[in-house]
Amino acid sequence: MRSTIDEAEVARFEQIGARWWDADGPMRALHRFNPLRIAYIRDLLRDRWGSDRPRHRPLAGLRLLDIGCGGGLLSEPLARLGANVTGIDPASGNLDVARAHAKAEGLVIDYRDVSAETLASSGPTFDAVLAMEVVEHVRNVPAFVATAAALVRPGGLFVAATLNRTLKSFALAIVGAEYVLGWLPKGTHRWEKFVTPAEFRDALRAASLSVCGQTGVIYHPLFDEWRLADDMDVNYMIAAERLP
Repeated sequence: MRSTIDEAEVARFEQIGARWWDADGPMRALHRFNPLRIAYIRDLLRDRWGSDRPRHRPLAGLRLLDIGCGGGLLSEPLARLGANVTGIDPASGNLDVARAHAKAEGLVIDYRDVSAETLASSGPTFDAVLAMEVVEHVRNVPAFVATAAALVRPGGLFVAATLNRTLKSFALAIVGAEYVLGWLPKGTHRWEKFVTPAEFRDALRAASLSVCGQTGVIYHPLFDEWRLADDMDVNYMIAAERLP
């Protein structure tokens, strides 16, 4: 299976190195966004499977795959919620950071330097596969979604967060976030690689996944926080079930 990895994108994120966990460093925007996406995933999975699990570990026993895990900003909180987390990333330097940080925190996370395609070819499946802030960095979105779908067990979920391709997203996510506010390193995103919700839904359907939830995400400057919203013009999250 042909890889959907964009090597230029991998090299860009590899440069972040040990600064993944610096809340005021190049990933500071992701640090601010992280609590909302963790809560979204937690609530989504808890509502589906968590009724008989401890309240402080609502994801206990669930097998999760974090594609494009980077330095582990998402993998670690999900592990603390009880999930058995596998994190994969094609940038080995990112995984070195992730492994060292997880060890220092006393967390057991299965980090692997492997592509989604390679992992899918070996046959494992997961209760939920996560692609958070990943699809706008791959070479072929439909092919990537098909690969991710193969890693979801029947009845399981695929969850993604990405950016819509609108003039508003160009103004806010690229001009504003990268060049005016400096929230992200310049060149982090390429607007032409953003994915509209309609395109994403088409890719999900083609991969035999059924959309079961979607929400916009907006930034409130007055409160300096991210919130869920109906507005999907810039950031959005989407969830889909793999049909049995």
